[in-house]
Amino acid sequence: MTIIDPRQAAADAVAHDPRRPATAIVYDSPDARSIVFRLAEGQQVPPHRSPSTVMLTVLFGRGMVSGADGEKQVEAGEVIVYERGELHGMRASEGSFVLLATITPRPGERPPLGVV
Repeated sequence: MTIIDPRQAAADAVAHDPRRPATAIVYDSPDARSIVFRLAEGQQVPPHRSPSTVMLTVLFGRGMVSGADGEKQVEAGEVIVYERGELHGMRASEGSFVLLATITPRPGERPPLGVV
């Protein structure tokens, strides 16, 4: 069993460029990757696509998520699910916006089941 506090991971996350969101990988396996994003007001992750399912859980604040249907405002407690290949992005419109992204299966090549 692994217990993770994504809120603490978000607080400790480092932005390598002050213009970009702070991020930290909180869990990583061949089956799933979880990353926290801490976006300051005005920061964004531009719309992009993933070959995996992406689930965003809003941990703190309010912000905008985007997809093929345009932008929608979301707030703490909401979960947004993007199917494989679906366009997705996020931005902080006011204040801090903290999300936990769970990507499954993990991007990249996966070993065959039973092989570690």
